Amino acid sequence: MASAGDKTYIVEHLDEELGPWSELEYIAIAQESHDTGAKFCLSSLAPAFKVPDALRAVPSFTPEPRSVEEIYADNKARVCLLDPAAAKDLSPEDGDTFDVFLFGGILGDDPPRDRTSELRKKGFEGRRLGPVQMTTDTAVRVTRMVVEGKIPVAEVPYLDFPEIRFNEHECTEMPFRYVKGDDGKPIMPKGMVELIGKDADKAIDDLF
Repeated sequence: MASAGDKTYIVEHLDEELGPWSELEYIAIAQESHDTGAKFCLSSLAPAFKVPDALRAVPSFTPEPRSVEEIYADNKARVCLLDPAAAKDLSPEDGDTFDVFLFGGILGDDPPRDRTSELRKKGFEGRRLGPVQMTTDTAVRVTRMVVEGKIPVAEVPYLDFPEIRFNEHECTEMPFRYVKGDDGKPIMPKGMVELIGKDADKAIDDLF
């Protein structure tokens, strides 16, 4: 039986490079996993993949060139694939059944791409996190709240499509579901609002 302190969260990273958005997400996942005694792993990393220093500095983080299929070839039953196409929602009881939770890199795409399909074909048992698209760090955060905190997925406090305001005149609506923080705002990685603001500035500049 799995316990709260021995969970591993894995993102099968399917790109050769790491964009600034994903970098902030991964650092947030690594730090939050470390804070709860869990582990975070990026798997299927290309030989040329460069792990950011801030991510490598988190003790619970592991970069892994092998795929999840290789790592758990003899023990797939330990692994739960977070899959929007799964028949069942994730439940607190799944924390007693699984100790590895796998994310296929599909969460956070807008519009969503079904990049989980290859992992689904490899026989990992799947669970859903509800019908609304989440960023990758939100998906891991919700999974941890359910399997470690024993909060049913439907009772997690959510904010859907929140508006992010940069100043009096500029704002943007995020096309994702987030966990609502104690301050009533969406929980986002440190530096993410500033990054989105810079991207918004770029888009505005491109109009001229």
